[in-house]
Amino acid sequence: MSHLDFYQCFFSKLPTISHFKPIFMVDHIDIAHVLFLDIETVSAHPTYEELEEDMQEMWHYKSRQLLKRQEEMEEDEIAAYYEQRAAIYAEFGKIACISVGIAYRNADDKRLRVRLKSFIGDDESQILQDFSQMLQQHYNDPGKYFICGHNIREFDIPYICRRMVVNQLPLPAMLNLAGKKPWETRHLLDTMELWKFGDSKNFTSLKLLAALLRFPSPKDDIDGSDVGRVFWEERDFDRLSLYCEKDVLATVQLLLRFKRMPILEEDQVLHVR
Repeated sequence: MSHLDFYQCFFSKLPTISHFKPIFMVDHIDIAHVLFLDIETVSAHPTYEELEEDMQEMWHYKSRQLLKRQEEMEEDEIAAYYEQRAAIYAEFGKIACISVGIAYRNADDKRLRVRLKSFIGDDESQILQDFSQMLQQHYNDPGKYFICGHNIREFDIPYICRRMVVNQLPLPAMLNLAGKKPWETRHLLDTMELWKFGDSKNFTSLKLLAALLRFPSPKDDIDGSDVGRVFWEERDFDRLSLYCEKDVLATVQLLLRFKRMPILEEDQVLHVR
């Protein structure tokens, strides 16, 4: 067989491009089947001194690892670092707020609208139970529904799952990810991954994308560094839930930009209290 005959035979047996179906295309997602999500986390206790003794020891070790310190750290330095950084680790923090957004079309004018709601309070177990119940009742089919957020694959979803284990709560179907292959978790729609376009090194904040793509910034009051103070000192849960809901709304707007749809106006947004 000549080289030409070989290549003709070889390529004739390959499937054509039309035989390949994309695993995921944003344009084909019904936004009414998407639950938008963001969480706010705080340190498990207001101060380092209130940690159990064994957890103080564990935080001391964690701090030295994070700061790449060989020498011993002073107690006040460890305590200050706990207040600054403990919230981002599920082993040393807890969930203070879970905010969700649900998009729907108004029956009268067919305009898209979004309802924003928060689960917030001191009782993390109750927050997780209420959130899980909502998932089980309305979003229990990973083949039909999506959970969407900014960096949810790296932060929000793992954090929720870990805290559910800590609180000894069962994982709902949408969060039961153990042993799943990548194509079996496509219901987790991460807008930061969408923006990466395959660039694994890229990290782009929601605030930057809001400025770039011209939709309202979610950071017009407090930022992440203020969350612990607002929760533990000011006890202003309304302020914190509104801050979290603004992130959810910004994620809705970002997905609309990916789908080349008009962003929402103020009269299309409802905060449920």
